[in-house]
Amino acid sequence: MKLFLDWTSYENAGMGDAYADIPKHGADYAKAVAVCIGSKQCEQTGKGVMCPSYRISGNPVLSPGGRVKLLKAALNAEDEQVFLNPSPALADAMALCVSCKGCRRECENEVDMALIKAEFLAQQVAQHGLSLRRRLWGELPKILCWRIVRPLLLLRNQLGWLARLLEAGLGISAKIRLPVPARQPFRYGSSAKDAVSIGSVEKQVVLFVDTFNHHFNPAAAEAAQRLLKAGGYQVHIARPLDEDEPQRPLCCGRTYFSNGRLDKARHEAQRLLKALESHVQAGRSIVGLEPSCILSLRDEYLKLGLGEPAKKMAEKVVLLEEFIVREQTAKRWTLEFQALPEVSRLLLHGHCHQKAVGAIKSVRKLLKQVPGLDFELIESSCCGMAGNFGVEAEHVEHAQAMAEQALFPALRAEPDALLVSNGFSCQQQIQNGGFAEPLHLSQVLCMALPSQE
Repeated sequence: MKLFLDWTSYENAGMGDAYADIPKHGADYAKAVAVCIGSKQCEQTGKGVMCPSYRISGNPVLSPGGRVKLLKAALNAEDEQVFLNPSPALADAMALCVSCKGCRRECENEVDMALIKAEFLAQQVAQHGLSLRRRLWGELPKILCWRIVRPLLLLRNQLGWLARLLEAGLGISAKIRLPVPARQPFRYGSSAKDAVSIGSVEKQVVLFVDTFNHHFNPAAAEAAQRLLKAGGYQVHIARPLDEDEPQRPLCCGRTYFSNGRLDKARHEAQRLLKALESHVQAGRSIVGLEPSCILSLRDEYLKLGLGEPAKKMAEKVVLLEEFIVREQTAKRWTLEFQALPEVSRLLLHGHCHQKAVGAIKSVRKLLKQVPGLDFELIESSCCGMAGNFGVEAEHVEHAQAMAEQALFPALRAEPDALLVSNGFSCQQQIQNGGFAEPLHLSQVLCMALPSQE
């Protein structure tokens, strides 16, 4: 089997262990699958993220351990076509994995089912080609640059017959309102050539505005820029190089990665690495807003065969909340927050990938610094949107069931609370549930800036 991701970090996994049960085919990929020890920890409920599809079904086959058993059976078959042409049971089990990375953090052996699924999808795409819908999801970073997209999405959301037509033709659920790009996307401002570095490198940051915040929520990016400047930092905006599609924003490539287009994901990664190379060499921190994008830069990029540049960049990439807390610890961030006007209660929903890297601790630490603010982290698993999963006709009921596990009941219980959620997918799921539009943490902290700022 030709593997599309770099699995060499697993080359010694299970070696010499008679109980490892490593499949006959799949090389290091098979070893990554075999790190599961069958403890059934993924079949737990209560606190934590793992595993959303098991939680709503109670079906062990839809847990990471259940998927491992199906994958092992396929990789042990004499005919490699058994894996390349999976059984309905395996295909359904993998389709219902929402790549939340809960297993990566909560499993005692760190089974990375999200990464395992990425390789599985890439193998299926190579064998069977791309569906039109999967191609559409992958190409969103380019499609969103078309001016016609906003009026088309507005029409689709307003006209029921058009939504039903798209469901019949593409499998995009007519029950879900699709997000509409902002009238004005994020503005880069002056050219990178005009940004002369000022002061020490510790007081300079690079703000990476991902595809979705760029097009759908520029207010979050603008708030982050203002917040960092108020903290005394010179903010460089990550932007494409002039000779490389200068009009299209930089993108981490996650839409390609999660839809089996690893070649395209690699191209996007190389484009981003090239644009950030000088900043990485200068030692500047790269600050991002969207958890799934930042985790791509720190995790998935290391599996795309991008070499030392990807490793060096991964060391410099942090989420906004991680950066501020780190700078506070180093005594470089001295700005104190003030009370939020007319806000006393706040509910926080953490993105699965925020939880996977432990960044929720940083969010809570920052919110505790806002005087008089009573906030609570909603103890929930995945919201259910998970990128394009929650708008697909065959998955929309599963997505709603995931949201009803804990998230939606918590929001109904406190309809007047301010909602905070950093993940774009989470924000859309919450709005589609009929709740108020959540704010990004950057917006909340901007509201808490000292009045003179």
